[in-house]
Amino acid sequence: MQTNQEARSALERRIDMTVSMADVEKEVEARLKRMARTIKMPGFRPGKVPLKIVAQTHGAQARSEAIGAAVEQAFGAAVREQDLRVAGFPLIEPKEAAYPAEALEFTAVFEVYPEVEPGDLSAQKIERPVLEVGEAEVDKTIDVLRKQRTTFVAAERAATDGDRVVIDFIGRKDGEPFEGGQGQDFPFVIGAGSMLKDFESAVAGLKAGETKTFDMTFPEDYHARQLAGQAVQFEITVKAVEAPVLPEVNADFAKALGVADGDVAKLREEVKTNLEREVKRRIQARVKEQVMNALLEVTPIEVPKALIDAEARQLADNARRDLEMRGMKTKDIPVEPAWFVEQAERRVKLGLIMAELVKKAELHAKPEQVRALVEEMAQSYEDPSELVRWYYAQPERLAQAEAVVIEDNVVAWASAQAQTTDTPVAFDELMGNNAA
Repeated sequence: MQTNQEARSALERRIDMTVSMADVEKEVEARLKRMARTIKMPGFRPGKVPLKIVAQTHGAQARSEAIGAAVEQAFGAAVREQDLRVAGFPLIEPKEAAYPAEALEFTAVFEVYPEVEPGDLSAQKIERPVLEVGEAEVDKTIDVLRKQRTTFVAAERAATDGDRVVIDFIGRKDGEPFEGGQGQDFPFVIGAGSMLKDFESAVAGLKAGETKTFDMTFPEDYHARQLAGQAVQFEITVKAVEAPVLPEVNADFAKALGVADGDVAKLREEVKTNLEREVKRRIQARVKEQVMNALLEVTPIEVPKALIDAEARQLADNARRDLEMRGMKTKDIPVEPAWFVEQAERRVKLGLIMAELVKKAELHAKPEQVRALVEEMAQSYEDPSELVRWYYAQPERLAQAEAVVIEDNVVAWASAQAQTTDTPVAFDELMGNNAA
């Protein structure tokens, strides 16, 4: 076997390989002999079929397998000899040869992993949000929990923001009803954003039993294209106006949120604990995003297209499974890997950079770190020990926790290398609309 390597680009390589036909024929004969020991054929006892007949019936298969094995062996030996890290699968094509040939010639084209040298982070600026959870943050969260459990009672007055109304409506375009523009006994909360703002404004101020006709123009970006930017007229009749009633923060409220004995003080303590855990998670996510951006900025690398394509396919598969879990039929919703190429390239680059950092800075996950992470995640469960046992029952599950720890180690190491400053952040700004 002879090989010759040629660099075609920064990451693409080409290897020319020569495989001896004499070696191939020896392998073909050996394969046919092994087949002859077990092959069954009418008129012959098992293992007694003449080798010549075996060659006639299975010679092509044996030769194809022998050539494939020889080429695979030659390629493997070549990349080991030249210390190449192959990314993806090689494209192997035969060359034309005179017949009969003493040797078969092949060309393998493939990509290799790039050399990664993590850049200097000392000039990178990272802001680490700082927020201490106090009584005010607990109060805000409990208010959100109360709003999630809002009930409504009939109100003998005009509808206003926050009220739930029940209406009949019909929409007309150029005097004719349009598809999707009718509804009966339709409920919605004014100000909740489930209806267009102009529609909500028209309903506000009406009492039960009142009817109103008004003109409205749909937004240019409205999801129903046939109505986008169109002027229409609605006729609405209000059938009920209901005022919101928030539950009191008492024993019943505490029990509804899982505090068995209804102790409001326990409820507040649980809310605070959960808030502290969520605040920590969000702060870590913000720092991680900044660290990843900094690593990409200081470590520009070219990555193999084969790895990007594989990652894009994986992301597309994940998206497809997510849609199926939501009850959608993915055969009717094509999910193309091409949609995820940019995200895939970022993930591949970060994966290579982080792998090099873990090796150079010895940021591997320690058993005690993994245990601490699993126990921390388990605290939000009714029986924490059950989740801990679940993680440690299978190596694949534990590997997921180890990956998180490694990522956390990289973030902590990079934050120490960069110019990291603590910056106070407002509770509402950090939590957004998910304060609960």
